[in-house]
Amino acid sequence: MKIAGSYSFKNGEKVIAKRYPKLLDEVSSVIKLVDAPQHKSKISKEKTMPGRQLFSPRSINKSFKAEFAKFGWEPVRVPCRYSEEHYSSDYETRLPSRGAFREMDFVKEKLGVEVQFGKYAFMVYNVCAKMTIFHNLGHIDFGIEIVPVKAFAEEMSTGVSYFEQFIWDLEHRGVSDIDIPVLILGIDN
Repeated sequence: MKIAGSYSFKNGEKVIAKRYPKLLDEVSSVIKLVDAPQHKSKISKEKTMPGRQLFSPRSINKSFKAEFAKFGWEPVRVPCRYSEEHYSSDYETRLPSRGAFREMDFVKEKLGVEVQFGKYAFMVYNVCAKMTIFHNLGHIDFGIEIVPVKAFAEEMSTGVSYFEQFIWDLEHRGVSDIDIPVLILGIDN
């Protein structure tokens, strides 16, 4: 795969290039090592494109996981312990007692990376919530979000969000004091 575009959210590109040049090179290498054609393995069952051969996000994610692991990047998982203090006194809570967690796809030297081939809301959540949470918990200082560009997303199931849409929304949202610097990479096959 290749990097088709980049967007610097809260000066993320400059900060990451200065502080993590080696890790930024590793991320670029991982993207190049993921062989896109071998992941065009999903046969669509959707009404709008029946029988069409599409890229499989699940297969692509597995490949990213394997390639990042070769460079020593690891996922970081944090347990979620839910409080009962916000419920009314007459409500019998049924909170999960175990198993709830949040996970960052890949972390190395406090740089977090998320690879997202899902719905739009997950891209926004990663940059505007998850990365801030993992920063506040001391796991990352900065982040990189890897997403498909529109041309690539059109060769996947419907509903996969894309780089151009994501950037438009971030530019119109603006930056908050709690946001952390993030470099967003738009990739193509």
